[in-house]
Amino acid sequence: NDSYKSSCYCKAHSWLVSLILSQKCESILKFSIFFFFQSSDFLFKFLVIGNAGTGKSCLLHQFIEKKFKDDSNHTIGVEFGSKIINVGGKYVKLQIWDTAGQERFRSVTRSYYRGAAGALLVYDITSRETYNALTNWLTDARMLASQNIVIILCGNKKDLDADREVTFLEASRFAQENELMFLETSALTGENVEEAFVQCARKILNKIESGELDPERMGSGIQYGDAALRQLRSPRRAQAQSAQECGC
Repeated sequence: NDSYKSSCYCKAHSWLVSLILSQKCESILKFSIFFFFQSSDFLFKFLVIGNAGTGKSCLLHQFIEKKFKDDSNHTIGVEFGSKIINVGGKYVKLQIWDTAGQERFRSVTRSYYRGAAGALLVYDITSRETYNALTNWLTDARMLASQNIVIILCGNKKDLDADREVTFLEASRFAQENELMFLETSALTGENVEEAFVQCARKILNKIESGELDPERMGSGIQYGDAALRQLRSPRRAQAQSAQECGC
């Protein structure tokens, strides 16, 4: 609720202020300013889905932290991460849910699908089994998430090309047949990791601009960010002020 959010905000703010005062550290000051005041135009809810062991958590970690996660274990339930990216001059905050790939957690993770605007559907290029499971994951995403969910297929572990079991051409055909975008990625080297999230976000933005997606529709997985809300409210305030001045 609002009081809980306010309490969390105040605690975080107090912690940062005390840290800045005690350390007198310019980098911490810059971080606090960035964290609290950077504006976004939109918020998108994203999923990372696919079999266990495909490197989903490592992809998320590489995207957010710009480094490989050496000590990665299987996700239990879901993990969360967020990042603001610049897509064609628009600042988009991605709220990303990394779901467990193990069957015993599927009933839990499915509840997080609702209202997702975008998803990374991940398989391991060195594992035919993870590729064969893609249809089931895709069906779940399209049934349980938002109607117009944008999905990009990611063939992860591109750095292990010598152990490849799934060809680029085969996966490319699967993506084309199912109207998916497609990239091969490496969570280890970072190759195409950011590009996967950016491509997905860019397609969602294109759908917003074409009117295919409405951020104000419930369950769309999209919200206006604080910067966009200020722009929307400014004309209304201007109209209200004009009405008062003319006595209308």
